[in-house]
Amino acid sequence: MTENTQTPSAPNSELPTQYAPAEVEGKLYERWVERGYFTADPASEKPAYTIVIPPPNVTGSLHLGHAFQHTLMDALTRRKRMQGYESLWLPGMDHAGIATQNKVEQQLAEEGKSRHDLGREEFVERVWQWKEEYGGKILGQMRRLGDGVDWSRERFTMDEGLSKAVQTIFKKLFDDGLIYRAERIINWCPRCLTAISDIEVEYQEDAGELVSIKYGEGEDTLVVATTRAETMLGDTAIAVHPDDERYKHLVGKLIKLPLTDRSIPVVADTHVDPEFGTGCVKVTPAHDPNDFAIGQRHGLPNMTIMDEHGVITVHGPFLGLDRFEARSAVVGALREQGRIVAEKRPYLHSVGHCSRCSTTVEPRLSLQWWVKVETLAKAAGDAVRDDRVTIHPKEMEKRYFDWVDNLNDWCISRQLWWGHRIPVWYGPDGEVVCVGPDDAVPTGEGWTQDTDVLDTWFSSGLWPFSTLGWPEKTPDLEKFYSTDVLVTGHDIIFFWVARMMMFGLYAMDGEVPFKTIALTGLVRDERGKKMSKSFGNVVDPLDWMDKYGSDAVRFTLAKGANPGTDVPIGEDWVQASRNFANKIWNATRFALMNGATVEGDLPPVEKMSATDRWILSRLNKTVAQVDAYYEDFQFSKLSEALYHFAWDEVFDWYVELSKTTFFAGGEGAEVSGRVLGEVLDTTLRLLHPVVPFVTETLWTTLTGGESLVVADWPKDSGFRDEAAETEIENLQAVVTEVRRFRADQGLQPGQKVPARLDLAGTALAAHEAAIRQLLRLQPEGEDFNATATLPVAGATVALDLSGTIDVAAERKRLSKDLGAAEKEKQQAEAKLGNEAFLAKAPDNVVDKIKGRLAKAEADIARIQAQLDALPAA
Repeated sequence: MTENTQTPSAPNSELPTQYAPAEVEGKLYERWVERGYFTADPASEKPAYTIVIPPPNVTGSLHLGHAFQHTLMDALTRRKRMQGYESLWLPGMDHAGIATQNKVEQQLAEEGKSRHDLGREEFVERVWQWKEEYGGKILGQMRRLGDGVDWSRERFTMDEGLSKAVQTIFKKLFDDGLIYRAERIINWCPRCLTAISDIEVEYQEDAGELVSIKYGEGEDTLVVATTRAETMLGDTAIAVHPDDERYKHLVGKLIKLPLTDRSIPVVADTHVDPEFGTGCVKVTPAHDPNDFAIGQRHGLPNMTIMDEHGVITVHGPFLGLDRFEARSAVVGALREQGRIVAEKRPYLHSVGHCSRCSTTVEPRLSLQWWVKVETLAKAAGDAVRDDRVTIHPKEMEKRYFDWVDNLNDWCISRQLWWGHRIPVWYGPDGEVVCVGPDDAVPTGEGWTQDTDVLDTWFSSGLWPFSTLGWPEKTPDLEKFYSTDVLVTGHDIIFFWVARMMMFGLYAMDGEVPFKTIALTGLVRDERGKKMSKSFGNVVDPLDWMDKYGSDAVRFTLAKGANPGTDVPIGEDWVQASRNFANKIWNATRFALMNGATVEGDLPPVEKMSATDRWILSRLNKTVAQVDAYYEDFQFSKLSEALYHFAWDEVFDWYVELSKTTFFAGGEGAEVSGRVLGEVLDTTLRLLHPVVPFVTETLWTTLTGGESLVVADWPKDSGFRDEAAETEIENLQAVVTEVRRFRADQGLQPGQKVPARLDLAGTALAAHEAAIRQLLRLQPEGEDFNATATLPVAGATVALDLSGTIDVAAERKRLSKDLGAAEKEKQQAEAKLGNEAFLAKAPDNVVDKIKGRLAKAEADIARIQAQLDALPAA
């Protein structure tokens, strides 16, 4: 609706004429922190509400994914604090082993040094120095966003307390036989020289080659296809399906391995798909996880053919070649022997790359430390099955069960220097001693500590309880564990979420680490495309915060947050959210200038106008609706509900309808001023968790209260007035219909038109002044000529358009439009009546034509109504 620009009384607002986020946000945030609003008290008798932040990497900076999840966590904790909970949102950072080590190694490389030049102890000290100087940039950026975290409890995955927790649980798992050391296939990065987790492997389509190689001779010939020809040097068998009649006569026979002096057996294994390719698979147990499993089942030897740098180590002409050089050389040698029977180049296939350095990952047999997960994973699955933990949205449960029910043992060792060093010592006579935090370290000649460190996910898996003081029985642990909600992306449900579930249940005697797992989608650009530097569509949220304010970024992200689904976001949407913040600001300024107050009780209902009763009824319904959406983690729906209530119903309708009351003054203006104050007070409280800065500024000015952060959350009073809602809905229908008609006739919004309103017998009679003001309708004069009559909502609005439009020209234009719409209708009906066409046309084409028909029919009805409303020629 168009606002009346008149001001009925002199300004008494303390607010500037325009909202300037940059002048407000930083000061407000520091005030909140200084006053201790975000600091939780374990001695409080209030019920606890706890969220621990998914710890961002110490190397990281705030990206849109962080901003998205942090907005949701902040909204949840702010609302619970307002509801009377002792609300703890605990912050911290992850040491991010491989990422941080790479940062410092890059720094050293610029100095012409490597970590080996410094030695382990000095290098680790250098990493700590880097962390103090450069790490944690994201923490300051979280303040910019408005994160209401308890900074007094900030934790780091390698601080003293968390290090003790790591050592304690390692020792407990070791003593319980759940940690062991063994050779298994792992993801290996030849650049970072360490095992890496599955989540640190990024897959992309690479243009490689697929070669088909002939093994054996004569009737004993088998053909296998591979994209990694160099690994054939480590083959120890050929596998076929046991039911494949083509190869049954070869099972158990030895086949000559090309380019070598070895012969390898043909084994029968159900892993082989006889329908895929030739039905034969080369088995390289030391360089492929599936092949390793086949090798274990058949007792095959594991032959490692390359070192940690990806360099070939077997004897012969390929010794010392890089794996990719060896690939070409092996194919060339096989070609010379006539053993290449087919080649496909380029061959696009999915290849894993190290997420830190983009090096192609190499599956590699390696001696590593492992967690035996069978019993731990079962407990993690049972906790969801018996409803101790709820996954939201529920349809994500299947993905969770698919993972934990089929979980393989977890490789927890990394060949790095930065991280929690494995607390195991080896003695001179083969002794293996695991040392807990209170145990004495073995000393004496020949004792050495394991050189590996633990996977970063090992320490972050303890996060929900280690951050609260475990293994000590602290007041924080007693008060705030288990946590209430874990808000995290669905992309790490397999890695981080499952680890925390396993460790939490194990360490805390079966008590779950969180009661609800609220899974979010990923942030994408406005076209739904993944954000990537290579696509050039990555957005720095700080840029948008500088331009539009943090509230605008937060509100945009919350409006897109449908559970478990990805979130598209574009700058236009952030700008629209900025406009919403400005709308809230301007409407509150108007209210303050026109007597809006929160002083005293609400007036008796009998003294309120229908407009007053309508907005209070709508307000209470909105409170109930928003509460229901919060409990269901429907951030998009609650944001949309608040947006439309605030903008449409409060600012565009109630404020506009109340202007005539304010102009008139007297008791009615006092009543509406108190109602408007109540509505704004409650609306600002409802909006605060999502848009905290602008609402705080407006609310403290409106109410004189201390802070929205510690104000009470609104409650549904139960007040409903369906009759008032129907009355105002009818008024809205009249205004909307007449406005639409005016626009169709080409009238300017501010153009005044004589009108006669027949409202007799309807509740709308009391609103005639408001209707005329909103529609720019003048009283009818002596020469009034009703050239157009609009019946709507039981009322009739007659307009005199004489002299305002060229009736003949308008009738001609509309007649032309009507003819075009009728022709469109005929064409659509003809196609839909053609049985031959319907039999062949795809469903989407038929649906499109049906849509065209429906639109044409609607256009005909609309245009005919406009023609009928025109005065006679």
